[in-house]
Amino acid sequence: MHKIEHRVIYGDTDAGGVVYYANYFRWFESGRRELFRNLGIDYKLLHEKEIVSPVVESHCNYFHPAKYDDIVIIETKIADIKEKSVKFENMVFRKKGKKLLASGYTINVFVDAKKMKSIKIPEDVRKRLKVG
Repeated sequence: MHKIEHRVIYGDTDAGGVVYYANYFRWFESGRRELFRNLGIDYKLLHEKEIVSPVVESHCNYFHPAKYDDIVIIETKIADIKEKSVKFENMVFRKKGKKLLASGYTINVFVDAKKMKSIKIPEDVRKRLKVG
């Protein structure tokens, strides 16, 4: 489990003054990136090796709105590791009161960027993922 904080900026909100629904997926991405960083997995190095890990499935349940200037906590954990993919689960809480605002998941597949074909998770990455 990895946690990051984010202060809701005006650009995160919609005309109604609440966080636009799609921004939760950006926060999920930030959680994945920082979880990888915490495990010693460097996305930039993977890209240099022409390996990418795009989202192939995503889902989010919304329970309560986040609003401008709220501080939210994004919790990200690895829920499942398969031969070529990783499922990440996310929970977003308002820091004040620890109210659950949303929860969801993404499934990311490892891909050879040149051939645009799925590949097995590189062994060095798999070892680090199992630690998390």
